[in-house]
Amino acid sequence: MTQLSLLDLARIGRGQSEADALAGSVALAQLAEGSGHRRVWYAEHHNLPTVASSVPAVLIAHIAAQTSSITLGAGGVMLPNHAPLAIAEQYGMLATLHPGRIELGLGRAPGSDQTTMRAMRRDPSSADGFIDDVRELRGYLAGVSEVPGVRAIPGAGTKVPLIILGSSLYGAAAAAALGVPYAFASHFSPGALRQAVEVYRERYQPSADHPEPHVFAAMNVLCADDTASAERQFLAAARERVALFYDDDTADAVLRAPQGQNLLHMMQYTAVGTPDVVAEQISAFTAHADADEVVIAHSATTIDERLRSVELTADVVHGAVPARR
Repeated sequence: MTQLSLLDLARIGRGQSEADALAGSVALAQLAEGSGHRRVWYAEHHNLPTVASSVPAVLIAHIAAQTSSITLGAGGVMLPNHAPLAIAEQYGMLATLHPGRIELGLGRAPGSDQTTMRAMRRDPSSADGFIDDVRELRGYLAGVSEVPGVRAIPGAGTKVPLIILGSSLYGAAAAAALGVPYAFASHFSPGALRQAVEVYRERYQPSADHPEPHVFAAMNVLCADDTASAERQFLAAARERVALFYDDDTADAVLRAPQGQNLLHMMQYTAVGTPDVVAEQISAFTAHADADEVVIAHSATTIDERLRSVELTADVVHGAVPARR
């Protein structure tokens, strides 16, 4: 089976503080490192009451200092929110402090709603130059700047690996044109998965660093010691997607409505059950997505349940898992 990686949104559950969520992210990364996972990614989201990973670079720096070997990356930075030079300096700094452990996923979406986008002073047209911005960023990291007289310090020469993230055919085509790996956000936007992967593989332009295409596909996992616990966790995760502050009865009523069914469709690629069942579902998803690697979002609403899900999944996929720190 494909070696697993994790996507961590630093989820803020009911009754939790932001500090609780970030402490949970440290524990999750430490467990991932000890259980054979290849990487952990952190996603840039803004103004979401359930997500604390608004500044991935800062979170990566904090977690890198409390781990020793696992690869850490943004999954991803929403590049139109930022100047390419600033991102090159941030991730060049991280790569200089933690050599060989940092990678950078890049997305085109705002990572927020329209009101929040305006609060961030983002120009709605800024996404139009996404590919040019990626090329500029790549130049800074390679030490061959496309802007005469401007260098990323630190950053120049670090060659931080780049991945394009997306949930549409645009991202697939962009990654293919740039000759870099592609990650599809099928954990929340499943609709175009297979078509996007096909477009990416068919149009791929080999590059010096990546002569072959490479696909990451994301899915949700809720793995528990017994089926009833896993199904209870899935229901709690679905309720959380409706709204953090609804009571359970109201959330269930919303989920039964057409709008709620659309939200459940977003969780189409979700493995739920005991370890053997989850392992089979991950294997089937890998084949379905034509993925080279699977990135897992453990979606339980409490950190203890997420940690247990990581343990159980890693045990069945990678072998025995050491005790938590």
